[in-house]
Amino acid sequence: MTQYDLYAIGNALVDSEYKVSDAHLLEMGVAKRHMTLIDAERRATLLDAVKDLPTRNIGGGSAANTVVALAQLGGKGFYSCRVADDALGHYYRDDLAANGVHSNLASGALASDQTGCCMVMITPDAERSMSTFLGATSDLDASSLDEAAIRRSRIYYMEGYLAASPSGLDAALKGRAIAKAAGVALSATLSDMSMINFCRPGLDAMVGDELDYLFCNEEESQTWCGSQDLDTICEQMARLARVVCLTRSAKGCIVLANGQRTEIEAVQVKALDTNGAGDMFAGAFLYAVTQGYSHAQAAWLANQAAAKVVSQYGNRLNGQSVGELQALLARHIAGN
Repeated sequence: MTQYDLYAIGNALVDSEYKVSDAHLLEMGVAKRHMTLIDAERRATLLDAVKDLPTRNIGGGSAANTVVALAQLGGKGFYSCRVADDALGHYYRDDLAANGVHSNLASGALASDQTGCCMVMITPDAERSMSTFLGATSDLDASSLDEAAIRRSRIYYMEGYLAASPSGLDAALKGRAIAKAAGVALSATLSDMSMINFCRPGLDAMVGDELDYLFCNEEESQTWCGSQDLDTICEQMARLARVVCLTRSAKGCIVLANGQRTEIEAVQVKALDTNGAGDMFAGAFLYAVTQGYSHAQAAWLANQAAAKVVSQYGNRLNGQSVGELQALLARHIAGN
């Protein structure tokens, strides 16, 4: 019997957000718009560089943002991850539970390490540049999997960032095999250009064959295909999964499915912080398809959700925003 709409596996990171100028970003040597892995020494240097800036902590990790989004909208989610037995690890475990997401952390022992964190630098143009210290999540392995929960899920979702971790990739692929054998739909996200440039074999293994859902943004698809021609990109990306969602920021998104290319317009908003937009899109889309909505309806909701998250600071929506999304979906369905 199905218990979860979505079972996800990915990094467990606590995000710390800072508003910085482009000059400050350059001075710190942080690559704009992308995710860069850092070690403890580099983290200490960056923390010193922003020590006088206000910040706030929030639960993060790409796949975690996606499964939380699904749960906030009313879906049932499970998350496999790894945190340490420290203040940030306890915060992360409790944050998942508070958002209605079940996880392996509820019953498993926490690691004797440091919980991973991500320093998110937000520039005035709303772009986010991420410096990620993996900490405990770098040792995520198959022991974090819950095989019974995977088999009782509708969709199994893999975070592309795990391609950078041998043990994390192994865990994702073992979970993929369990899901495939149980007839659970398979999904993945490419996550970031850096993963494509430096960890392509791992991503190829995640995509594999018979992938049901793939999520990527336009820049990632260009890097994957080695082309900037949209027709060429769509033709190549469509071969990777039964349904491919290609997000294009203010230009909306393209859904490639059943030999068809469907374009859904974006919601025009003033962006304040793009952190979590792609994760939110995936969570809202997968929520909608697990509830029986069409791909076009799911993409419409996902665009609405992504617009709301970029209109605020932070990668998670509050209860009011979630309620507004649910009302928007009801009106959209009633009008079509």
